[in-house]
Amino acid sequence: MKLKSSVLVAAVLFAAVAQAQPPAPSPEVQAARAAVQKACAADTKTLCGDKAGHEAMVCLRSNADKISADCKDAMAKLPKPPAAAH
Repeated sequence: MKLKSSVLVAAVLFAAVAQAQPPAPSPEVQAARAAVQKACAADTKTLCGDKAGHEAMVCLRSNADKISADCKDAMAKLPKPPAAAH
């Protein structure tokens, strides 16, 4: 009986963790991100050093007045994240 309880608890915990993960981005979002990486590669290297991923995006946004027109255009096409629920 103890083994069945342990298995049940493990299954519930696994299900909770699986649901807590955000869904995979859509193909459109993936394409927009790839376009930003390509268009902003030089700006990221120049302005943001060794930052990558989310940190690089935050850096580029904080340097919006210094990034290239191509990078600005690509970033403008990224879908806006949904507003956080209060």
